[in-house]
Amino acid sequence: MRFRTLKKRHEYMGQVELAASTPRGLMNMQNANASVCGSRALMAIGIAGGIAGTLDLTQASILFGLDVPRVIAAGLLGKAAVHGGTGMWILGVCLHYFIAISAAGMFYAASRRWTFMTEYPLVCGLLFGGVVEEVMNLIVLPLSALHARGPYELSDLLQGLGVHAVVFGLPVAYCIRHWAPAAPRVAKESEQATIV
Repeated sequence: MRFRTLKKRHEYMGQVELAASTPRGLMNMQNANASVCGSRALMAIGIAGGIAGTLDLTQASILFGLDVPRVIAAGLLGKAAVHGGTGMWILGVCLHYFIAISAAGMFYAASRRWTFMTEYPLVCGLLFGGVVEEVMNLIVLPLSALHARGPYELSDLLQGLGVHAVVFGLPVAYCIRHWAPAAPRVAKESEQATIV
């Protein structure tokens, strides 16, 4: 049985080598590799955003009550949404996950450019969570339909920074590192010359 499996694997590898030896076969393999990398990226972003969004929504519901999704919907539709029904609650949950998955996508895109973000997920995740919190407080909320502006109390800002650094930033960083690690950085020719 083991011999048959090895024989099939060898035949398959021979077909792959033959396919790669032709220009068209090489292009198909490159497209297949790009497709696999793209699907891994989407999976990593979806899982990271889903986990971080769930943890964030859970902690917000514990701290501020179960009406948090309605307040999120009010950020899009105005203050009347706070008094809405189940539809507003569902809209708020969907918006929350959209924002969480979008933020995870931003972390993924940045980690392709700066590979240290996946090499040091603890530090980068904590910083990312803090940045997301401050962007939401200082840019998104003032521009939303709620027009939420300060003055903010220092204790609230610090609590938000700490909670989002741990509950949002760390899951995103570790999920991206696990499901879509960045390719190792290759030294440029000028850097290689100085090493030698």
